[in-house]
Amino acid sequence: MSEGMLCSKSHEYVLEQDGKHVIGLTDYAVEQLGDIVFVELPDVGSAFTKNEVFGAVESVKAASEIYMPISGTITEVNEEIIAKPELLNEDPLGRAWLVKIDSNAADIEYKDLLEYDDYKEEVQ
Repeated sequence: MSEGMLCSKSHEYVLEQDGKHVIGLTDYAVEQLGDIVFVELPDVGSAFTKNEVFGAVESVKAASEIYMPISGTITEVNEEIIAKPELLNEDPLGRAWLVKIDSNAADIEYKDLLEYDDYKEEVQ
């Protein structure tokens, strides 16, 4: 699932899928957080700029803010992840996506995002 995935230095990913941009937490971020017990996400229709906080995640170890990797408007929220936050630990790059957005982000917003393989190398 990591093909075409771009990752931010704050450990969020963006993946273009069927004309939408899927946003989630990287497997590295989830691994560092440990057992996730709570996820807070915004309402559909909310708009965010790049690097703006759009949600939060809490684990048994820590609480962490989630940053938007590119600007966009929320079109769908993964309700399943709110009801079952432990899904993030099970499948962070699959079923445990966080939100889907419509985005007309300019190319400059993608400059500091890393291809998944490059990201994995950097965090090791």
